[in-house]
Amino acid sequence: MKILIVSDTHRQNKNVLSVIEKVKPIDLLVHCGDVEGAEDIIAEAAGCPVKMVQGNNDFWSNIPREQEFMIGDYKVWLTHGHNYYVSMNYEIIKQEAREREVDIVMFGHTHKPLISFSKDVTLLNPGSMTYPRQEGRKPSYMVMEIDAEGEAHYTVQYIS
Repeated sequence: MKILIVSDTHRQNKNVLSVIEKVKPIDLLVHCGDVEGAEDIIAEAAGCPVKMVQGNNDFWSNIPREQEFMIGDYKVWLTHGHNYYVSMNYEIIKQEAREREVDIVMFGHTHKPLISFSKDVTLLNPGSMTYPRQEGRKPSYMVMEIDAEGEAHYTVQYIS
């Protein structure tokens, strides 16, 4: 199973649309928020099931604020992250994940890619495809693959 994880596209769809075409075929597209009205454009391009949540810039959007769902044997919580102060640190979102008993948290907001493993929860942030903030400032996204044994593998990829 192949999952494309993106965030913070801010209605600048050139990069996300080209990455979808590059990475296809995908089984699921996950958008961690700040879609800014491009929900239908992205979903149509993906050609597969899509999970999206509202970000702090998704005013008047009817997509959910948060979602919980399964990917293989993993319970996933999808949130933009701004309500959990992820720009300051990850302690609040980790604690919330433990209380929800999820295996993986996918979030955005910081515009910085992150893969963080701890004994009970994995934090995933694909960064931003539009306004990256990490050193080097390359637009980024993440690919999650579930292998034949059901094990998840993650890679952060960059657009040059």
